[in-house]
Amino acid sequence: MKRLKLNPEFFYRHLAVCLLMFGMGCWFGYDGFVRYPATPAAELYEKIESSKPPEGFNLDAFKRQKIQSQYGFTALCLLASVLIGLNVASAAAFRFEHDDKSFTWNGKLYALSDVKSVDRSKWKKKGIVKLLLADGSRVTLDCWHHLGVKDFEKLLPTL
Repeated sequence: MKRLKLNPEFFYRHLAVCLLMFGMGCWFGYDGFVRYPATPAAELYEKIESSKPPEGFNLDAFKRQKIQSQYGFTALCLLASVLIGLNVASAAAFRFEHDDKSFTWNGKLYALSDVKSVDRSKWKKKGIVKLLLADGSRVTLDCWHHLGVKDFEKLLPTL
């Protein structure tokens, strides 16, 4: 049986973005938890705005708002990192093997005749094919995530 393999281009691109989001989250976190609180409000204003604060400007409120912004950016970047990492882990954990007459998915062997419908509406544009199996299961195969999907798609019936 031929096994679908994780597409290295997909893996490395998404891993790079995952690491980038993690790094940015750490950077924003350092600013929000360490650097901004340790910097005097007037100096922080000058560093961020590249000018002197206007007369009577509430520098403490400005500093609080900038620290809160860093907390928000930290949370968003770390959340993005986790979600992207989970997506990559999910694609890596996906197990699908096939030969000319059958395939194994989710630990179960299916005959090609067990495919009740094939949705190729996204095939030409995105390389995605969706299968509805006789037991009601649905399988989505994506060429961007896995190598070998094109070979399997050619074996599918035209339903």
